[in-house]
Amino acid sequence: MSSVLPLFLLALQVTGPAAPPLDEQSETCLACHGDPALTVTLPDGAEQRLYVEVEAFRRSVHGNRLACTDCHTDMTEVPHATRPFKTRREFTLAYYEQCKRCHFANYTKTVDGVHYASLARGDITAPVCVDCHGAHDIVKPGQPRAAVSLTCAKCHAGVSRTYARSVHGSALMEGNNVDVPVCTDCHRSHDIAGPREQQWRLHTPELCGSCHTNALLMAQYGLSTNVLQTYVDDFHGMTASLQRNESVSTTREFAAICTDCHGVHDIQKTDDPDSKVMRANLVKTCQQCHTGATENFPAAWLSHYEPSWEHAPLVYGVRLFYAFIIPFIMGGLVLQILLHLWRVVVNR
Repeated sequence: MSSVLPLFLLALQVTGPAAPPLDEQSETCLACHGDPALTVTLPDGAEQRLYVEVEAFRRSVHGNRLACTDCHTDMTEVPHATRPFKTRREFTLAYYEQCKRCHFANYTKTVDGVHYASLARGDITAPVCVDCHGAHDIVKPGQPRAAVSLTCAKCHAGVSRTYARSVHGSALMEGNNVDVPVCTDCHRSHDIAGPREQQWRLHTPELCGSCHTNALLMAQYGLSTNVLQTYVDDFHGMTASLQRNESVSTTREFAAICTDCHGVHDIQKTDDPDSKVMRANLVKTCQQCHTGATENFPAAWLSHYEPSWEHAPLVYGVRLFYAFIIPFIMGGLVLQILLHLWRVVVNR
């Protein structure tokens, strides 16, 4: 992450029109809170800064829309009454729900997410609104786009480092490519699903397909848009499609989905030496489910190719044979029935 962070910081240095002036009430608050030395020492010994960077607040999405007391509704007198916060985390948790007063729809989504579930279990380290969006320096989401993944990296550092080395992450972090997915494209923003939930896993093909079936997007990179359909047509995809509508048990074995073969956060180009679907690595990938798989086992898989004379000619030949023989047999049966009925009518 150390090599990625400077790029992100540079990307944040975006110049634009002058920030609008603040309302009179906010200017009054900032007369004190605009002092960088303004702090309070909490009972646990931690120091909580009460400083609000004026220019950052002016540039934020709330700078010319909300006054300080729209969020800090309990600050009704000056000097402020003493607050019973023992730690900095208690300080944060005391105010984060103020967001739901305006953003109720997104707040209700968080209630269904894994972060809120962790918080409800008593894990006070679980992220809340301000941990992801900031407090006084909130900007429009995804500006820059790399900010999304780097925000998640504050808690998920190991995953973020893996993602930064993947085909998606390196394109974003090193090439500033906005076409590739960031964390929220796959995991969603507020109603984040647990990645080990089987129903979430079974919808992974559609999730990947949302980009990989986009003809305009894939044309830019020379990638096929048939990957989802060819997956659904083979044994793995057909089985996963049937299981999606079943009552899922967490202990049941499931058919392989995209991430089982390609990886999750470590996805690489198919010709990359570290790719799990590189021919040299394919046996090991298959052995994750097929423990007895031998070197020639992957040859039975068509990959994402549609059968043709160039790829899987035997399968293509069988398909052509059945495409001819089935209509021929069915047509013959229908003809036989019609002739039989004609004969019955004639013999009368």
